[in-house]
Amino acid sequence: MKRILITGAAGFLGSHLCDRYMAEGYEVLGMDNLLTGNMDNIAHLMAEERFSFYHHDITKFIHIPGELDYILHFASPASPIDYLKMPIQTLKVGSLGTHNVLGVAKAKNARMLIASTSEVYGDPLEHPQSEEYWGNVNPIGPRGVYDEAKRFMEAMTMAYHTFHGVDTRIVRIFNTYGPRMRLDDGRALPTFFRQAMQNEDITVFGDGMQTRSFCYVDDLVEGIHRLLMSDYHLPVNVGNPVEITIKQSAEEVVALTNSTSKIIYLDLPKDDPKVRQPNITKAKEILDWEPTVKRSEGLVKTYEYFKTVL
Repeated sequence: MKRILITGAAGFLGSHLCDRYMAEGYEVLGMDNLLTGNMDNIAHLMAEERFSFYHHDITKFIHIPGELDYILHFASPASPIDYLKMPIQTLKVGSLGTHNVLGVAKAKNARMLIASTSEVYGDPLEHPQSEEYWGNVNPIGPRGVYDEAKRFMEAMTMAYHTFHGVDTRIVRIFNTYGPRMRLDDGRALPTFFRQAMQNEDITVFGDGMQTRSFCYVDDLVEGIHRLLMSDYHLPVNVGNPVEITIKQSAEEVVALTNSTSKIIYLDLPKDDPKVRQPNITKAKEILDWEPTVKRSEGLVKTYEYFKTVL
């Protein structure tokens, strides 16, 4: 039986990955300090014989008994409201935490995949963004704590790959949505849903013409799995290339929820990206992957989930 360690296991993406590898027949070891994770996301797994949970902060020494085949490193605050509130913890998990997990991968001779992000491209001057683009990041701006933590993760991972021969993978995740997102995490879609479902004003930053590309979580998990099982060690964008403005996204949520909410406009936060769209040529060619869930379908599934938790 294959064994896999998933850090950030109680988070939005981490919990879906736990489900995927339980379904694949793996022994799954979940690890989370619950800083932003929620045990409700993995409560259904706690009685499973093949699932173990470690309540642990990965910025401290990690001990895992027995052998490991794979590691998925998904521990980190991931939304602006979280990493702006916890800047030091965000930097530490990206640096010290990644160093510790890479050490486990080296000791166990395990293949390790790290969750990087489209935020490594910053406020991009290239559109759409390809993996060869180096980015336009303000290292001392408010978003720098997250952007630079992820850029450091990639650099550290590549160093362990080239110097120690650790078998590594790097996924650059673009905007993702679906069940188990927190309604209060500050990201656009859950915020729009929370406001619309309560008939509050929908808050759009700037003029709403900035763009994002939303990928449903099931598609993302499939892309991550294919990358983990591939032989490719350089970064790969995984996301939905269908671009939409933030204003259009808010209007879709209002229509879906039959809300009476009005859209209001607030000042754009500093360094907020004006565009975001992945070039997924590598994912198509190397992983034979592209998203299949239409946004209209994914939004309905997400809405059904939010109705159960609001």
